[in-house]
Amino acid sequence: MSSTADAAKRATATQGPLHGIRIVEFAGVGPAPMAAMLLADLGADVIRIDRLQPSGLGIEKPKQFDLLARGRPAVAIDLKHPDGVSCALDLVAAADGLIEGFRPGVMERIGLGPDECLKRNPRLVFGRVTGWGQHGPLAPVAGHDLNYIALTGALHAIGRAGGPPAAPLNLIGDYGGGALYLAFGMMCALVERQRSGRGQVVDAAMVDGAATLMTSLFGMIGAGLHTTRRGTNLLDTGAPHYDVYRCADGEYVAVAPIEDKFRAILIERLGIEKFPDVTDHANWPEAKAILTETFAQRSRQDWCDLLEGSDACFAPVLSAREAPTHPHNKARQTFVEIDGVVQPAPGPRFSRTAPPLPRSARQCSGDIDELFAAWNIDNGRIATLRRSGIIR
Repeated sequence: MSSTADAAKRATATQGPLHGIRIVEFAGVGPAPMAAMLLADLGADVIRIDRLQPSGLGIEKPKQFDLLARGRPAVAIDLKHPDGVSCALDLVAAADGLIEGFRPGVMERIGLGPDECLKRNPRLVFGRVTGWGQHGPLAPVAGHDLNYIALTGALHAIGRAGGPPAAPLNLIGDYGGGALYLAFGMMCALVERQRSGRGQVVDAAMVDGAATLMTSLFGMIGAGLHTTRRGTNLLDTGAPHYDVYRCADGEYVAVAPIEDKFRAILIERLGIEKFPDVTDHANWPEAKAILTETFAQRSRQDWCDLLEGSDACFAPVLSAREAPTHPHNKARQTFVEIDGVVQPAPGPRFSRTAPPLPRSARQCSGDIDELFAAWNIDNGRIATLRRSGIIR
């Protein structure tokens, strides 16, 4: 292979596995921007179409702190104007995929629905993410993560015995069931397009995704290995050997030695001479009381010194400020600093086509002429749209 070919191969290998894939993202909140971030993190060329005016949600922040907007430039387009819609369609014509997270029917009303976009670009993968999905009795109504996971059984299953369901931030609906499933679905559709040459619509509903995340639990319930009584089962803090415990300094540790051999290591290191047989659920209260009393005797750091690095299935419960400083996270570079802001690094890792670190949203701002030219938009048209206030 020539030196020029070698250089080209090395350059491609540092641009991520999705290098060459183009995505048009219509700005939103929650799962849609995270899905776009995931694709951009891994090398996709994503352009975000913003509103001309702020959304009014009260969550605008300095660009370097808008972490879900990292890795891709944005242009504001007036989609209420026909010329703005036409401009957006020109971008869509040059794209492999589209991401939108509006209520059903919004894109159709502004002239950017699947029919219009696929007519311009039959190979387009049109990715849509909503809470309730594109059809069904609840499809047109408002909701948020907590509502979607409530309907799937996920929220009911999370919490301690005798207490109410505990809201797990917006990790399960917005990001697990929404963003990840949208990104996965779009990649599946792009793979299928290699065979058929045709695009399609990906309908990623958070209620569907959250339900899918519950697949294993439904199997356990069906087999009689898990009850619907919250906080009484192996993985929901019912079991003493799968729980968190308060230490002498008020911090917490997490222990999860489900297997007998790992549990034996924990008990030995804790110096507990007699521990109940936890395969008998009747012994769970006694075992939990012993562990509660034991962990309360020393600080979290003391327990880390004793248990970390062993097979006791132990970890300290770290805050978001503490997590980036943990030696394991530092060794793996799980967290990175971009534009002065500490944040999670892109994942997963790739052995041959590792992408570079993404730029912050502030660092992505650049010349609109160069940006649009790369997407085959004529410079003269760009100037006209800018003068008329259609784009910014």
